[in-house]
Order: sequence, then structure tokens, then C-alpha cells
Amino acid sequence: MKVNVLLFARYRELAGRASVEVEVPAGSTLAGIWSRVQDSVPAPKSEGGPLMACDRAYAGPERVIEGGEEIAIFPPVSGG
Repeated sequence: MKVNVLLFARYRELAGRASVEVEVPAGSTLAGIWSRVQDSVPAPKSEGGPLMACDRAYAGPERVIEGGEEIAIFPPVSGG
């Protein structure tokens, strides 16, 4: 299935675009989608593990995608 993934902050800058469409098998997890994003946009490979959201709610990498969800990926946040 095709999944459109929204990219934010540094990931958007590195990719040079606001989103990327990736092809994943049915039953994929957010971790699997992140792996495909890294394949299509090589720049984020050096980044740490991202924060991910599914339908505007943070979700863990084990979250299974059924298709049609809004997926967003953010770089890790630091503060201080």
C-alpha cells in the first residue's frame, strides 16, 4: 500500500520537501514506514530515532498501519 508521510523540522529540511510517499506491505508498522522513508530520503539516516504520529496522536514504532492514516515523523526533541 502507498503511504504519504509528512516530514517536519530537520527531516523536512534534509528531504527538501514536506512529505514523501512510500510503498509498504499491508500490516506494516511505523518502524517499517520509517525504514522506507530512510530508503527514499537518505539524509535522515544519520538522525536518531524519530517521534512518530498516526492520525495526529503520538504513536510508538510498533503501531500497525491499516492504510489511510495520516502519518507524521518528527526528529527527536531536546530542550533545556
